[in-house]
Amino acid sequence: MGLLLKIFIPLLGAALAFYFYSAPENFNEEMLRGKRVIVTGASSGIGEQMAYHLARMEAHLLLTARTEAKLQKVVERCLELGAASAHYISGSMDSPTLPEEVLREAETTWGGLDMLILNHIGQTSFSYFNGDVGQVRKLMEINFVSYVALATAALPMLKESEGSIVVVSSVAGRIGGPFTAPYSATKFALDGFFSSLRQELIIDKVNVSITLCILGYINTESAVRAVSHVIPDTPAPKEECALEIIRAGALRRREVRYPPWGVSSVLLIHSIAPDFLDSVIRSSYHVENVRR
Repeated sequence: MGLLLKIFIPLLGAALAFYFYSAPENFNEEMLRGKRVIVTGASSGIGEQMAYHLARMEAHLLLTARTEAKLQKVVERCLELGAASAHYISGSMDSPTLPEEVLREAETTWGGLDMLILNHIGQTSFSYFNGDVGQVRKLMEINFVSYVALATAALPMLKESEGSIVVVSSVAGRIGGPFTAPYSATKFALDGFFSSLRQELIIDKVNVSITLCILGYINTESAVRAVSHVIPDTPAPKEECALEIIRAGALRRREVRYPPWGVSSVLLIHSIAPDFLDSVIRSSYHVENVRR
């Protein structure tokens, strides 16, 4: 069974990747030139890479993250790469005032907004759920409630520009795997809220797109540090992931999956044989390395 699975999943993934990505693409980097873009969680990982791609595309950037020193360096690099402008606001997204502050800065500086990329996450561990409800509540504030607050504050400007909301989520927001209960809950919530909001915008004929990004294991420093001792897989490159997210947002896609073959395969198998997939996931992890 293990050998069949090793053969079957790559073939299925390749077929799905071809299905989802074989349609003619009309993405051009000039589509982002001069666009006003907010990127959250931009001091490292995927957010940092998105900032650099957007800078090369000559976009205007407003970046947010917790660590001011890192943000300053990212902004400097973005200006070197050709960003039309680059600014930052540092702070933690568990602050109820930060979302409004970020959007006020965009309105004051640019007079509008074209794209909101929601990418930040709170700190969490890859471990058994220890019953800490307070940690779940805090993580929901950062990973979910602040996304809602930012999108709500941005909608008036995005309606005016007919812009885009890009929500960086995870396969953990579609499939409840082990050792991610609080994190997975926040990502499921994102899917539910923004999928519902998309329907309401369509009903009201509001031309604001919402793109959900369903990501697998990506080689960000935080992800590798958190799960490499448990998950034997090779992570996908964050640079390419960041570009796929930007491309999907610019093309106003409903959803992007990255890496496409892996995520699409897992989601399809889950819809057909969830118990089987759960068993495969559990057996593939080095559970002896998981902290209780």
